[in-house]
Formats: sequence, structure tokens, C-alpha cells
Amino acid sequence: MSEKKIVIPGDLVTEERKKLGSHVFVENGKVFSDSLGLFYPGKDIASVVPLHGKYIPRRGDLIVGIVVSQTYSGYIVDINSIYSSYISKELTRDRLKRGAVISAKVTDVNEVNEADLDDVRVFYGGEVLSVTPVKIPRMIGKNGSMLNALKDGTGCSLLIGRNGWVWVKDGNVPLLVKAIDLIEREAHLNNLTNKVGDFLNKNKGEK
Repeated sequence: MSEKKIVIPGDLVTEERKKLGSHVFVENGKVFSDSLGLFYPGKDIASVVPLHGKYIPRRGDLIVGIVVSQTYSGYIVDINSIYSSYISKELTRDRLKRGAVISAKVTDVNEVNEADLDDVRVFYGGEVLSVTPVKIPRMIGKNGSMLNALKDGTGCSLLIGRNGWVWVKDGNVPLLVKAIDLIEREAHLNNLTNKVGDFLNKNKGEK
């Protein structure tokens, strides 16, 4: 095995004799993963880097990213995934500085979940909130119902990225944060949109 790959609990990672790193175990002389993660085939050590809490890109996803560095031809963007992504300078007229917040569409994903981005939009002002990626569908709601409730109840402009990052500007941001906490805690319950709407109406005057 010479290339890194995504593994799940119980997957065989190597039959070679190696020192044990993190999130692996030995059974019958073979090394297996105990986590969903990325296996790095080191020369002497077998280990898995967990993907828990990280975003796994899918083609067509709209994401929010943060520029972390610049290369000769483009920008390296953190998208809350195991890998950073790359944006060509040809895709944006704006010169992006480190820390710039953008939205983009995932156009392709390779075998180790590195994402190609396009349709870049640059945000000015505002801030980025973090949400567990698996809870994002609940934040959007059926036909955008939860998203509309959040906008109407807080007066915030916001864009929800499938990668768990939310760009927000203006409005009652502290109230939005409380509503997001409520959604994360109770994402498994029915009628959550109505509950969040009631919460926002009750607390509209709070800052």
C-alpha cells in the first residue's frame, strides 16, 4: 500500500509489520483502523488521522472558505476539511488577502477528498460562525424553511456553507448564535423549525 486513502472502522490498513500510531489496532498480525479517517502509509508507522468533525467535500456543494496563503498562480483556501483547496487567480477579479472570506462551489473531488473550487464570491465584512457539518441540512431546512426563519428572526444576512462554516453580517448576531446552538442540540427532534421560530420571536429584543 503506497497511497493515502479514506478508511472506516475495521478496514485493513496494512499487513506489514509497523509501529502502531493513532487510531489503529492489531488483529492476527494485521493492522486495522478504529476510526473514519485518512490512512497515511508511513515507512515505519501505521496511523489514521480521524475525519470526525471535518467536512468531506461533495461535488456541487456550496462552501464558505478562508484564504490562508497565496501562491504565484492562486490561493490556498481552508474549507474545514482534512485538506485545503486551491483557487486559481483566473477565477476571481479581486486580489485576495490572507483571512479573506469567500464562497465557492465544489466542482470536483478526487479519491482522497481534495476539492476543486469554482464560482468564487468574495465577502466583505461580517464574520464566520462554525457549525458541525452534519447539522448543516437542519440549518437550511426543507425548501430553505429554517434558513428563512433564521434570516427573518435575526435580520442577519447569512450564507450557510455545506462545510459547516456560516458567513454572517448585520442583524442580531448574538441571537443567531443562540438559535444555531439550539439547532445543534436538538437537530434530532421533529418540528424544529417551529421551535426555532418561536424562540426567535420570543427573544427578538435581546442582544
